[in-house]
Amino acid sequence: MSTKDYVEKDYYKVLGVSKTANQDEIKKSYRKLARKYHPDANKGDADAGERFKEISEAYDVLSDEKRRKEYDEARRLFGSGGFRTQPGGGFGFDLGDLFGGGTGQPGGAGTGTGAGGDRLGDLFGGLFNRGRQQTGRRPRRGADVESEVTLSFSEALDGITVPLRLTSEAACPSCRGTGAKAGTVPRVCPNCEGTGHESRNLGGFSLSEPCHECRGRGLVVDDPCPQCHGSGRAPSTRTIQARIPAGVGDGKRIRLKGKGAPGENGGPAGDLYVLVHVTPHKVFKRQGDNLTITVPVTFAEAALGSEIKVPTHRGQPVTLRIPEGTPNGRTFRVRGRGATRRDGTKGDLLVTIDVQVPQKLDNPTREALEKLRESGGGDDLRVELLQSARED
Repeated sequence: MSTKDYVEKDYYKVLGVSKTANQDEIKKSYRKLARKYHPDANKGDADAGERFKEISEAYDVLSDEKRRKEYDEARRLFGSGGFRTQPGGGFGFDLGDLFGGGTGQPGGAGTGTGAGGDRLGDLFGGLFNRGRQQTGRRPRRGADVESEVTLSFSEALDGITVPLRLTSEAACPSCRGTGAKAGTVPRVCPNCEGTGHESRNLGGFSLSEPCHECRGRGLVVDDPCPQCHGSGRAPSTRTIQARIPAGVGDGKRIRLKGKGAPGENGGPAGDLYVLVHVTPHKVFKRQGDNLTITVPVTFAEAALGSEIKVPTHRGQPVTLRIPEGTPNGRTFRVRGRGATRRDGTKGDLLVTIDVQVPQKLDNPTREALEKLRESGGGDDLRVELLQSARED
């Protein structure tokens, strides 16, 4: 890519984010677009492949705070009219704009001094004159990888180690990342002498840009590897053991550092993000760090009070005392019998009472209930309700 393209391309527009977007927003947008346009998901679609490269290029700059700052500064300065394309090619600079009143003459090739000259020197030195440290062979962090796993309710509460089969890009196994056919080796690019960059004379300024011969790699492949076509990268499938922590909830994303795609040229591996799905339990439900359960009780147990046995997850039942006159739907808390929290403590078990009304009554029970109804006042319970309903 030429320096002109580097400056004029709107990387924020490529990723669909604002210029004030934070790193989380940039990363989120990149992952969404990368999944959509990844070559593995668009076999034979050249346009999608080019779009994927453009997205990766934009993220490579905007995800690096230093490079993003230099990029923003270059676009701010050059976008204000001080950066123009000349009819014969190359770039023209309005030094008055760039230096803000320095000694350079407008339209000339004078050398700026003072703060303006230092600022421009820093910008060009940082953004374009990266030299040998910024060749295509510099270490590069591997891409982040996403996967999904489905666990049972108990597995999610207890924690589990699961095997995950991942597919990502890695060094081509045929050429071991060189891009050259077996039995051959790349040669040092004669144009840039292995630096990956070449200088361009712009009339008083010399800007460094990726070498057009080797495309910034510093090496030239005369006989490309038939598997990776000279790129040095190929899809790789591997199985890893992923530890899912205890207490994880449905829909949570677990980050496993360094378990993503391998880095390039000695760079660190990316991260693995695992989206967890949890199947429901027949008895228990989740409410944050608490477990919930509904326990049926008889009318007599609720009215007279009693002690009942309540099941717990992976433990012995506990005894719960039901006070006299407990209404239907009341919830009791059993502490420490819920899901495991991040700090190792546990949530609670929330027990909701479901008063069961008998479907069939024998004569003694019916007579007892008749007496209870007579003593309870009958419709007196609803007098206030009926009165309120008639009011405007």
